[in-house]
Amino acid sequence: MLYYVPSPAAAFQSTKYIFQSVYYGRFLETIHLYTAYAMIMLAFMHMMRGYFVSVHKKPREMMWLVGMIMGFVTLGFGFTGYLLPWTVVSKSATDVGIGMIDALPAQISSFISFLIVGAGGDATELLRFYDLHVVVLPAVLLVLLTAKMFMLETHGIAEPPAASSQKEDGMTLPIFPDVTVYLLGLAAMFGSAMLLISVILPLNLPPEYTPQLAAQYTPQPDWYFLWIYQILKIQIFEGGGLPIALSLVAILFLALFLLPFIDRGNQRRILNRAKFVTIGLILVAELLVLTYWGLITPGQVISTENALLVLAGTAVLVAAVSLGAYSFLRGRGKRGGLAISSTAKRTSFMLRTGAALVVFIAVGSLSIGSSLNGSVSLILNGENQFGFLRLVLSLISLGIMFLGAAFFIYRLELRSGSVKRRIPFFEVGWTTNDAQ
Repeated sequence: MLYYVPSPAAAFQSTKYIFQSVYYGRFLETIHLYTAYAMIMLAFMHMMRGYFVSVHKKPREMMWLVGMIMGFVTLGFGFTGYLLPWTVVSKSATDVGIGMIDALPAQISSFISFLIVGAGGDATELLRFYDLHVVVLPAVLLVLLTAKMFMLETHGIAEPPAASSQKEDGMTLPIFPDVTVYLLGLAAMFGSAMLLISVILPLNLPPEYTPQLAAQYTPQPDWYFLWIYQILKIQIFEGGGLPIALSLVAILFLALFLLPFIDRGNQRRILNRAKFVTIGLILVAELLVLTYWGLITPGQVISTENALLVLAGTAVLVAAVSLGAYSFLRGRGKRGGLAISSTAKRTSFMLRTGAALVVFIAVGSLSIGSSLNGSVSLILNGENQFGFLRLVLSLISLGIMFLGAAFFIYRLELRSGSVKRRIPFFEVGWTTNDAQ
């Protein structure tokens, strides 16, 4: 803030001066961007972790709502800060985002445009983004963080779903010094990682924005908005269908925001929430697929048929694997475990489990090879719909194989009694007879 000037004529030059002339300026710019990316990624991971373990349920509904608003503010930080260097990359990406806002209903789009762009013109737009980024959004985030910490002190941290309902002596860990020291340790590890990454992979400043240079550049939003942009590129949503696509995205955000009032059951264990867990897995898979697909197809319109093939195929595959796993685990639970009692049966168990492990490792190795081949093919030959689908299926298969191999390794270790850290999820269907 000592050197940066928020005006179209001086924004890039002042940023360039920080990169080239200010001591550690390039390093500070690098770590600022990388930690911003990490903040967005960690916020998403935090949200999905809370979704899967049901931290949004009574009495923590308001904590979830405040957390979701904090997530939107975090995205606002990314959106407003990206424009400030005034490079051809940042300005073009911001123009794409503003263009998406213009497709909203007139009343909403006019209000948001006035809020972030003002009366119009590059100078007003840049100054508004600067004010939002360094003044308004930090103040809003601080207020929300204070409110959430107050609610955390009131309700406490949500216990693991498998934990006993009775608290030992009715005591919880105090915020200070126990939790504070723990968080400081995590912050030190995270900060060290960010420092190392920023030193090893320093940023290079893209060219300054000019209309002539922008005309030669294919605009793309930054990676955390890429999945939305990829949806808008589907042929059926081109032109007049754009408001429909944005309405679908808005419905998704609204459903996540109102999740405490949608998922109102008392059950929190993952193994007893097949429907919501499957929906969550599909959501994560679709976001990853759309983001990567958008990365390798800049500026390309996606045919409706290919979009249906990839998105519906991903949803069906993830749903089939998830529901199949639930059916398998529940079936084992109803049978009461393996109930091995004789030496012959124990030997049979070890052989079967070992054979299954070998199969999972073998198929996983093939998945690794297929994933590498698919990646190299896309890089060398350009975007190919079927090649992309093959790569997605290979990566999903690799994930399933990895989880399956870990499951069977754990069962073998559990049998031998050498498990040091218990994983309740991997012990579904396991009985005391199995340990004999």
